[in-house]
Amino acid sequence: MTSVIDPAAGPTPRAGSRYEKLIRRDKVHGSLYTDPSIFAEELEKIWYRTWVFVGHESEVAHPNDYVRKKLGPQDVIMTRDRDGEIHLLLNRCAHRGNQVCDDARGNSSTFRCPYHGWTFRNDGELIGFPFFKGYGGRKLDLAMGRVPRVDSYGGFVFGSFAPDGPSLLEHLGAAAGEIDRLTRLSPHGRVELTAGWLQHRAAANWKLLAENETDGYHPQFVHGSIFGVTGSTIGPLYSDSSIAVTRDLGNGHSENDLRPEFRKHAEPMRWFGTTESRVPDYVASMRQKYGEDAEQILIEGAPHVMIFPNLFIAEIQVFNIQPVGVDECVQYATAVQLAGAPELNRRMVSQCIGSVGPAGMLLADDTEMYERNQQGIAALSPEWLDVRRGLNRETQDEDGFTIGTNTDETGMRGFWKHYRSLMEKD
Repeated sequence: MTSVIDPAAGPTPRAGSRYEKLIRRDKVHGSLYTDPSIFAEELEKIWYRTWVFVGHESEVAHPNDYVRKKLGPQDVIMTRDRDGEIHLLLNRCAHRGNQVCDDARGNSSTFRCPYHGWTFRNDGELIGFPFFKGYGGRKLDLAMGRVPRVDSYGGFVFGSFAPDGPSLLEHLGAAAGEIDRLTRLSPHGRVELTAGWLQHRAAANWKLLAENETDGYHPQFVHGSIFGVTGSTIGPLYSDSSIAVTRDLGNGHSENDLRPEFRKHAEPMRWFGTTESRVPDYVASMRQKYGEDAEQILIEGAPHVMIFPNLFIAEIQVFNIQPVGVDECVQYATAVQLAGAPELNRRMVSQCIGSVGPAGMLLADDTEMYERNQQGIAALSPEWLDVRRGLNRETQDEDGFTIGTNTDETGMRGFWKHYRSLMEKD
């Protein structure tokens, strides 16, 4: 049984706050995407305070592996030390600030600064510097900067510059279950992100990308030509006739839950656009692993979830959004690889290239919209962007989450509610 939610209800804002004036239940002000001072405050209160997705454990699979990443504008090195612990180090020498790591990835137990030869362990500890007599022959208590908190869930690595605060599990909340859904698609119960990351730079504010990822209103129009040419069955999932829903998962997370549509057809692998006869080895290994639960997993498929602020899992692909400036960001994309599923993994890489590769179709469409949005928002009038779609028909599901139809802007409203709560904190 569902109950209608009062559209007027909502959190009580802090009286007179800047964001009370800029964020309403049904609209947001254009300056949120264009004001450099707001972007600077976002870095402080979101990117340098909350949990941010950085990478995946499989990218540093062996002791002493490392890979360079971004945490907002910060250049960080994700390392695995000899004991297997993962660290996020700021790519900066503790002496004169030179970057200590040039390579995109590698395997090393130490990093040596090219400027003055200072050497650090891959956990950031300073272990040596030349001509030590110049420092009185003493050991220096200097080290590379470290992201204070590092944690992972389902192999997905997150970092937080805040030394304390909510745990990663508290931050993920219900979104953790969507990561579980993804890992359960592997016969080994494990996801790997080892296919390499594509990098797409967009002349747009990062929030335009985050909003779009669970916006079910645009696919029929932005991607209509692709659906028509390929004969894709995705289009009807985002229409007035679809029984799929958009769900606000809390903490700024949202999903397009396509499972109602897939359950209706009850065809294993329909979610992947194929049939079980085309991937027989994968289906057999899943049934062997999960027994009678395998049918539900094979029918319902992968999640389509946006995890605040920057992790988007789009069924067969993972996206990592990182801001560069108020009107610029980079979106990293890679194909999901399911441990123990080579038959499916080959197809996932091929589909990823076709959709978000250099000549891919889907992301090219979306990026065009991001950049047109950024340019349009600069117009003097109207000042506001409307996010009221479906507000009058939102309901609550059996777990108490707010849901709308798959074309409603329920996910956007959840994003802005959480965004405002973070930005209003001292």
